[in-house]
Amino acid sequence: MQEDDLAEIQDNHLENEAQSEETVENLRPKREWRQIWENLVRLGLGEASLRLGTSLLSIVLVLAVVTVMRHFYLDEEVTLSPQPMVGAVQAATGPTPEPPPSLPELAMPDGGAYRDGLVRLVKMNTILPTQPRLEVSQYEVQVGDSVFEIAKKFNLNPETILWGNYYVLADDVHRLQPGQTLNILPVDGVYYEWHAGDGLNGVAEFYDVSVDNILDWTSNDLDRNTIGDYANPNIAPGTWLVIPGGVRDFVSWSAPRITRDDPAVAKTFGPGFCGEIMEGPVGNGTFVWPSVERYLSGYDYSPETNHFGIDIAGATGYALFSVDAGVVVYAGWNDWGYGNTVVIDHGNGWQSLYAHMDSLNVGCGSFVYQGDVIGAMGNTGNSSGAHLHFELRSDLYGKVNPWNFLQ
Repeated sequence: MQEDDLAEIQDNHLENEAQSEETVENLRPKREWRQIWENLVRLGLGEASLRLGTSLLSIVLVLAVVTVMRHFYLDEEVTLSPQPMVGAVQAATGPTPEPPPSLPELAMPDGGAYRDGLVRLVKMNTILPTQPRLEVSQYEVQVGDSVFEIAKKFNLNPETILWGNYYVLADDVHRLQPGQTLNILPVDGVYYEWHAGDGLNGVAEFYDVSVDNILDWTSNDLDRNTIGDYANPNIAPGTWLVIPGGVRDFVSWSAPRITRDDPAVAKTFGPGFCGEIMEGPVGNGTFVWPSVERYLSGYDYSPETNHFGIDIAGATGYALFSVDAGVVVYAGWNDWGYGNTVVIDHGNGWQSLYAHMDSLNVGCGSFVYQGDVIGAMGNTGNSSGAHLHFELRSDLYGKVNPWNFLQ
């Protein structure tokens, strides 16, 4: 029994030694990782190592989830893919569907429109696009027409109506009368009659365009191959040419600047010019309204139509007033369309003009004061009805808009 006990004790001792060695082997990696971690902490890398380890662990977990999901969906697709085939087999082995019932034949009503197909309806009011005009056309002036209305009707600038009809309107809108025939240019510009001795370069320069503008306009019928010398071109005198984009100064038929020092400068405008005049009252530079009514009956101030005044409404015999103190330097008939006219020099660089008067209460050299009656409204000269054509002129500003100065 003692030998057996001794043997058992030895076996137990050997077994314990083996377990101790196994335990030591199991604890050795833990001690090594612990030693590594302590070393990292001593070096100050503990927190960084912890963050790095956490990040790596997160990546591993994401990859694991992706792998599991891929396997799951792949298995699902493999499982579901045979179903269409099963459905097809079942459909093939199932009962044959019945054919749709037959419908009665459609009876077409009588009529060629149904037998021959659809018919396009005729539209009688076909609208054609607006075609550009190239030729000069004519227009007869109607009652109530104005230069502005005619220009708007043909999509032109007002000055083009005047520049295309100098022999009829003479740059004066008041010459427009019903029944007149006007040239309507196809484009804004000037209508020019060719004269013997004219040169293309000179005409183009005068109207501020290039020679090409004149040669290239189709309705002018000018051939570059036969035109010859531009200074003496082969253009017959009397030929009318469209000058596209051409501009020129208006011819002014109103009285010039007439001073009390030289009133005779207006002798070319009619018998109303005055001779030598003595000094007289001087205005204060403010201007009262020259008539009874305060609205227009004709053209407003519009330099684009050579109308540098306003046409004040009224009736024949209405009183007309001097807008400021001054001396009369023109009193009488004006040959250029203004009819009976009075011009007052205010002695301070200003001059006022009153046209189309029926009668005059003043004469050459008359002294007038602000608000004095100088005559009566009328319908003389180129006028289509009783009104007052009124102008204000300044030595500094020229012919100004009266609306900006009348009180």
